[in-house]
Amino acid sequence: MPATPALPAIPPNRSDAALAASLDGGFTSRHAEVNGTRLHYVDGGSGEPLVLLGGWPQTWWQWHRVMPALARRHRVIAVDLRGMGGSAKPADGYDKKTMAADVHALLGHLGIGSAHLAGHDIGAMVAYAHAANHPEATRRIALLDVPHPDAGWAEMPLIPRPGGGHFLWWFAFNQVEGLPEQLLAGRFRLLLDRLIDELAADPDGSFPPLSREVYARAYDTPDAIRAGNAWYRAFAQDIADFAGYAPVPHPLLALGGDRSNHDSLAAVIPSHGTDTRVVRVDDCGHYLPEEQPEAVTEELVRFFGR
Repeated sequence: MPATPALPAIPPNRSDAALAASLDGGFTSRHAEVNGTRLHYVDGGSGEPLVLLGGWPQTWWQWHRVMPALARRHRVIAVDLRGMGGSAKPADGYDKKTMAADVHALLGHLGIGSAHLAGHDIGAMVAYAHAANHPEATRRIALLDVPHPDAGWAEMPLIPRPGGGHFLWWFAFNQVEGLPEQLLAGRFRLLLDRLIDELAADPDGSFPPLSREVYARAYDTPDAIRAGNAWYRAFAQDIADFAGYAPVPHPLLALGGDRSNHDSLAAVIPSHGTDTRVVRVDDCGHYLPEEQPEAVTEELVRFFGR
């Protein structure tokens, strides 16, 4: 496979600080030392606090199309999880319970007693773990396209089934220690483009060159690849932790793309909480905030405004 051309360094106007400042809502890029690690987050708006948690292989920037509208009603805090983007990439701590403790500590650092949480992909797992482990600090939670890992995840097939929908090949690839870093360092754009083109309903319309560049650069080093993959290598621990959780009592909204995980969410989410609702987002693949930002904003505003 031919090598992709090296990405140029992101110019100053594409730094996290500049990207944050480009959004309506008075957003600023900040860092905090919490729970033994360093988290990067983008903070803006006013009102009840709303924490946004993203997924792999993206950064806080995946929320940029919904943040300005949400900031008119909420103090919006978009967090780079442990191992993501501008946050530190320590050797361990990638189970979702520990990552939820990072978020809880960040809220304490900011003087916030409780907050709404919305998470996509890995971030959805962390949002749920926050509700399960820090119920007093959680108001409402929204999970976008992915639930918390449970025992059924250990039974995922390694061979694709004809007509069986998306084959989650990267779940296995990301379990391999050491090799992904060697294969992808300096060429992560190859994997990023494959995932977007495979999982988005309208890849070109939803992911302009800037966003692809930001994400590819964020994961282009061996350390970043290792850290992102560590979220997947922690799934066995996450499954064990989930077995000890009672269904969360907080209002829980799950949004699923009609071309992605809506049906599977509808099957499992009712057992994950005592007050749940599952909504289908039409003409949408996996990347809801970037593919259908208007629909996502409408659902989140309605849900968190109640």
